Amino acid sequence: MTLPSHNTETAYPPADKSEKLRGLFKQVMCDVDVRAAVKKEISCVGEELRVGGLRCNIEELDQVLIIALGKAANQMYLGALEALCLALPKDCRVEAVVVSPFASPIREHTLFCEGAHPTPDLRSVHAADTILGKLKGVDARTAVIFLVSGGTSSMIERPIVPSISIEDLALFYGQLIDSGLGIEEMNIVRKHLSAVKGGRLAQVASHARFVCTLIVSDVPNGASASVGSGPSIPDASTRADCRRILRGLAAREDIPPSIEAFFASPAFVDTPSPDDAAFAHNSWRGVLSSIDLAAAACAAASDVGFYAVVDNTCDEWDYISAARYLLERATQLRTQHRRFCLISVGEVSVQVIGPSGRGGRNQQFALWCATELCRRSLDFAVLSAGSDGIDGRSPAAGAVVDSTTCERARLYGLDLSHSLSRFDAYTVFEALGDSICTGPTGNNLRDLRIVMSS
Repeated sequence: MTLPSHNTETAYPPADKSEKLRGLFKQVMCDVDVRAAVKKEISCVGEELRVGGLRCNIEELDQVLIIALGKAANQMYLGALEALCLALPKDCRVEAVVVSPFASPIREHTLFCEGAHPTPDLRSVHAADTILGKLKGVDARTAVIFLVSGGTSSMIERPIVPSISIEDLALFYGQLIDSGLGIEEMNIVRKHLSAVKGGRLAQVASHARFVCTLIVSDVPNGASASVGSGPSIPDASTRADCRRILRGLAAREDIPPSIEAFFASPAFVDTPSPDDAAFAHNSWRGVLSSIDLAAAACAAASDVGFYAVVDNTCDEWDYISAARYLLERATQLRTQHRRFCLISVGEVSVQVIGPSGRGGRNQQFALWCATELCRRSLDFAVLSAGSDGIDGRSPAAGAVVDSTTCERARLYGLDLSHSLSRFDAYTVFEALGDSICTGPTGNNLRDLRIVMSS
């Protein structure tokens, strides 16, 4: 996707490229409004309630139950609540369960559960049990709205068999995260280990008038069933897929014995498939995704005078290959356009080997780019940041680097090669003031990378 910039004569006055990139990131995150996106999907037309692709007569309902899950749960919940308050009569009650890693503004008839992330713990089990208890009470006069976003996989969890402890499951999930597997592969395995993933919550809610899932996606386009490990939508993955992934993992990791035993037992069964009866009155729809993140970045860059190009070719690549690709693409663009922003959304993988410090995939990518900018004498600036405001085991969302990063690091006595080998990029960026610290954004649309010319 390529959008021409506005007249470059009206572009930014000369300023620090890093600050321009920070400004673009801030603007983009304002433009991808979770609350507004959810609110648009819920309305009342005449006597009919419309949620996503489903409709029913309001007179057929006594209750609407909202289940909001993940890093964007708070904003999704507020958007749905605002829309329902406008749409429903007062005698139709609205109840909710919100599972989020940070406190939610609680309204009447709403239960809040603190979500654990990036691996599950007893809080995850409590949240899962709270949701299961609510869903077991629904009937044909209840509409259920699931609001699902990234992070859900760890925030709600109950092992599918009692022999697997939540501690073993957390250890195994940590191994999956550090293995370099893509999110889809990780979630295929997670679904088969869980009583609340891979469509199993839809089975519990099957007596409802309808079940609609609205999704804020943090996975590759077309992979909605992977968001939060798809608790309320059908799963097309199979035990054979799971076994294939596990064979590769077992060669590198000591999988907890209880989990190995489960995968060898009769209890290891397929998740609910699309033809399961639980999905007869069930619909799902994406409301925001990385497509919207890329479009917002493209518009923001164009608005301030840059020729904007989106290239997501390197999505799901390892971070070094992705960095090389984007820097080479940027070098080609500079032969045609003096002022450009090369935009890439998605995620890169980082396989952690040995001891690790503080950082995440965005900062590891950015730090490697800094060494390449120096080595190739490239006068670009590079931003890499998570739209959720969180990057790995650090308080940062990501970082910004440019052609001065290596020299400034040398003056501070920082060894970039050592930091890269220890996956400790945050320590460098914190010292240089180049980290991007937003705090949790209440959104989660994958990562944004921008390479900016002079």
